[in-house]
Amino acid sequence: MPRLRRRNRVRYPREHKHQTRQRIVATAGRRLKRNGIDGSGVATLMKDAGLTAGTFYAYFASKDDLVATAVADQMRAQHENIVAQAAPGRAGLEQMIRWYFSPQQRDDIEDGCPNAALLDEIGRSTDTTRQAYTDGALTLVDGFAARLAPHDPPSARLTALSLLGMMAGTLQLSRAFTDRQLADQLLEQGIRNALALIDAEQHN
Repeated sequence: MPRLRRRNRVRYPREHKHQTRQRIVATAGRRLKRNGIDGSGVATLMKDAGLTAGTFYAYFASKDDLVATAVADQMRAQHENIVAQAAPGRAGLEQMIRWYFSPQQRDDIEDGCPNAALLDEIGRSTDTTRQAYTDGALTLVDGFAARLAPHDPPSARLTALSLLGMMAGTLQLSRAFTDRQLADQLLEQGIRNALALIDAEQHN
């Protein structure tokens, strides 16, 4: 009787698995912002990355694990691509504020701000997801504070937190309105309110 040959399993290099995991995280972040955490199932999140649901546990321990990782990635990307790239001082703050309150940024939910898209659900999420968000938000806040008070950033941290909350809340409200003109006016008022807040802080 002939011996059966063992099939050789395809072994992917470690970097391939890392790249695949990163692709899942990136596509999941966009889906979560569009459909919400509760509205995004594992099968959909994996399909977005071009994978089957059956391979999910080769990369993540649970959906909560993926959500926390995706939230952290979204917050990191916002810091690296927006905050870290902005000019120093008030000029950088104004640059970020005007970008944030632009109609284009508001309407591009998938590639837009994770704060405005996910904040209400994060408050009801697991401690791991909330911690991932907290760490990312404080990094953003520290970037604001360093521009508000370059010589003493900790003194401006609470103002920077208020600025983040004002920006996210205004954007959420603008996204919710069906009246486009009113939604755009709200963004314009958001710019004025945010600039007034930073000017008041810098004149104290």
